[in-house]
Amino acid sequence: MKKDIIIPQVENVYMAAVQEWNDDFMQKTWYAYLINDSDFTLENVIIVSSASGTIDGEPRKTSMLRHAFKEIPPVSVAKIELIEDSVLVLDNQFMVTFFIENTLYDKTYTFKAHSIHEDYVAEVPILFQDGIMIE
Repeated sequence: MKKDIIIPQVENVYMAAVQEWNDDFMQKTWYAYLINDSDFTLENVIIVSSASGTIDGEPRKTSMLRHAFKEIPPVSVAKIELIEDSVLVLDNQFMVTFFIENTLYDKTYTFKAHSIHEDYVAEVPILFQDGIMIE
């Protein structure tokens, strides 16, 4: 029966971490973005984020944050959340679920520990800013 279940592949939808100036903190901070580089509108988007790993040999895990968007138009971006500097040493995971027409898609994007760093930036499509992107 499992072989009869068709799980659609997510294509042209990415997560990116982009560093921007934050007036509240008076410094550059990292923000997570969902990038829709497809020709389709993403509907009823739900994103659940968390971070986990070890710090000084002790296991650490953050609480889950949930975000919802009614629609994300084709070839556009949605700003998800601020990524606190203290969690950059952990694996940051974003579980993304959405509909395209009547088909449910879901994918988990993980920024590995220490991968969100200025040394690894490249231009992010659609945003045209330097950042770290996961496909």
